[in-house]
Amino acid sequence: MEHMLWANMNPKDRSLTAGTQAEPPPPTTPTSDDARRIRRLMFYFGMVYVVEGIGQTDGIIAQPLTYYFKEVHSWTPVQVTAALTAFNLPWIVKPIYGLVSDFVPLFGYRRKSYLILASILATLAYLLAAQMEAPSQLLFVLVLTAYAMAIASTLCGALLVENGQRYGTSGAFVNQQWLWFHIAAMSSALIGGLLVQYLSPAGALHSAALIAGIAPLMIVFGTWYLVDEEKRPIDLPELKLAARSLLAAFRLRPLWIAAVFLFLYWFSPGFHTPLYYHMTDTLHFSQGYIGILGAISSAGSICGALVYRQCLAELTSKHLLQ
Repeated sequence: MEHMLWANMNPKDRSLTAGTQAEPPPPTTPTSDDARRIRRLMFYFGMVYVVEGIGQTDGIIAQPLTYYFKEVHSWTPVQVTAALTAFNLPWIVKPIYGLVSDFVPLFGYRRKSYLILASILATLAYLLAAQMEAPSQLLFVLVLTAYAMAIASTLCGALLVENGQRYGTSGAFVNQQWLWFHIAAMSSALIGGLLVQYLSPAGALHSAALIAGIAPLMIVFGTWYLVDEEKRPIDLPELKLAARSLLAAFRLRPLWIAAVFLFLYWFSPGFHTPLYYHMTDTLHFSQGYIGILGAISSAGSICGALVYRQCLAELTSKHLLQ
């Protein structure tokens, strides 16, 4: 259950909490086989989070989609924000994906099968989006991509924490995913802005959807060739027990206190869409320049990940928190 709950966090939450978990010490004499598996996993986690940085609905398609609704369908900021809110639901219910995959293996695998099918779903949905222009159809298939990306994020996070605890490399794995997620997010912001600047609104949207649709195929092949997982039987009694435990947790007062704190911490009015309209209509920024501005925050996160890798990786969790 511990790895399932940890995997249900989004990338930012995991990066904040990974250092506080009690990691088992790394093996004193790692075998060459262990070293090979760690290298493969490092490559795999970097690859998966590159796909997430590109393929999430706030990745490469974000700016082209908003611009398309604004220019072609004359949507107001309120209409755009209301439509984009639908993409949040798949991430809110992430604990369900982890719970089901933990105890109901698909074709004998708790992670691999779900990851492959979710990635195929993302590819198919994005390729459909590359052919569509009606807002209702676009939103429907993009919600499917959001579900696919949320499932892939949850199950890859579960693989990360399981193998991180096994090899004592949780910090290195989390740093790897954080680094490459933001490299992809920065690149996506830049490319998305350039697509909008140099193509028609529909052309930019369809090109971004095509790029986002090709990316998940990397997860399909990477999961098949790089992830070693033993087959497990379905464990329905454990699933029922875990579900009852999860429901019982909702009656705990400390959980609700933490939930209220997190809600207040993250609560803020929808700012991104009105700001985009203001930069476009009032400040007359070019779309390429808006893409550059969107990439700046990711650039800062990349710097932080590199500093950790070079200077802080050997520190204990206690010293990092101090």
